[in-house]
Amino acid sequence: MMMRTRINWVRPPGPVAAGLRVGLLGGSFNPAHEGHLYASELALKQLRLDYVWWLVSPQNPLKDTTGMADFADRLAAANHFARHPRIVVSGIEAAFGTRFTVDTLAALSRRFPQLHFVWLMGSDNLIQLPRWRAWRRIFATLPIAVVARPGTALAARTCKAAQMFHDAYVSPGRHFSVMPPPAWTVLDGKRNPLSATLLRGSTLANGPHLW
Repeated sequence: MMMRTRINWVRPPGPVAAGLRVGLLGGSFNPAHEGHLYASELALKQLRLDYVWWLVSPQNPLKDTTGMADFADRLAAANHFARHPRIVVSGIEAAFGTRFTVDTLAALSRRFPQLHFVWLMGSDNLIQLPRWRAWRRIFATLPIAVVARPGTALAARTCKAAQMFHDAYVSPGRHFSVMPPPAWTVLDGKRNPLSATLLRGSTLANGPHLW
């Protein structure tokens, strides 16, 4: 009961008018980079979304804390970097007190039932999805849009998660966000190879970047 009450008091990070279509892009954002913008803009265009919320995670359970910038710093840097009027940067996971994606998505669905959410993820993450807690429940909670990334796009189409939910695959389009789960699709365009890991390596080799 305490958790439900806490969720009900969490303020929305952006507009919550009934029927809005919102993509959810979660991650450490350590740091935010052009790949995040690419995935967000691709989803906004191909799925006709109204907004994309960047869910900056206090700490990804699958990632080492070594080299992880402070949560407040990552949140501030993502806010500075997200130069798009329909991208909203949020630390709502910290407000919910959730740690795993499946719990965050359930909390968002309970708190904002008037919105149509779509979970956005890279093809590299689809491959490793079976490592996530209750990953099958994620498919049962929201439609999932997978952004093709260089080096993993083909493997993602035959990975364990893709095979298990083969019958739930649909083509992308404006009605995808209102489809009942399970439903998943692949978004593809001019692929952006950037990742936070590559950027941190570049920072170490060439000196600090300003984000």
